[in-house]
Amino acid sequence: MEVHDNLYLKEPFSSELGSSIVQEGAVLIRNLGMEHFTFKKLAVNIGVTEAAVYRYFENKHMLLLYLTAWYWAWMEVNYVYATANLESSKARLSIAMKLMVNGPVFTRNVHINPEDLRNIVVNESLKGYLTKTVDVEHESGIFAQVYNFGERISELIFEINPSYLYPKTLAFTIMESSLLHAFNAKHLPDMTEQSLDSENRLLFFEDLIIKAISNE
Repeated sequence: MEVHDNLYLKEPFSSELGSSIVQEGAVLIRNLGMEHFTFKKLAVNIGVTEAAVYRYFENKHMLLLYLTAWYWAWMEVNYVYATANLESSKARLSIAMKLMVNGPVFTRNVHINPEDLRNIVVNESLKGYLTKTVDVEHESGIFAQVYNFGERISELIFEINPSYLYPKTLAFTIMESSLLHAFNAKHLPDMTEQSLDSENRLLFFEDLIIKAISNE
C-alpha cells in the first residue's frame, strides 16, 4: 500500500516504532475520537517519548489524513480485486456501491485493521477536510487516494451513460454521503428512516445513482 509521502515525515512502516504509531494510533482514535486523542496519550500507550512520535508525523491532524488516505487506497485495492473478472460496467458499479456503503470486503491486513479504518473514516474523516489548511493540503497532493477512488466511480458512470454531465460530482457525492449516512444511522437516527440499515442504505444509494444516470 502506498500513500502520498507528504502525509508523513518518516515512512511509518519502515520501522517497528512507526508501525506501532500507526496501528496503536488508529485504535486510540477509534476509541477516543480526535477531540480526545493526543500524541502524548499515544506515546504512553506504546512506551516511547512524545518526541519519537513527532519524528513520524507533524501532528495528529496529519496522522488522521494518513489513516484516511490508507483507507481509500485499501478501498481501491478491494475494488480492483472484486471487479477483476467483471466486464459489465453496471456490475462493477454495483460492487463499488457495496464497498462505499458497507466498507471493504477484505477485512484483514498485516499493517492496519481495515475495520478500525472504516470506523475512523465514518466518524472522523470530515474533521480532516473541513479545515483552513485544506487548500494547501490539496495542492500538496495528499488527497490523491481519495481522488483515485472517486475517479474510478466517475469513469463507471461515464461508461454507463456518456451523456451524463456530472459523473465526478455524483461519484464524490455518493462517497461522502455514504459515510455520513452510516454515521447518522448510528448516532443521529432521527435523520434517517428507522429501516435504513446497511442493506436499505445500499438500496437507497443504488436507486439514487441509477435514477440520476437514467434521467439525464
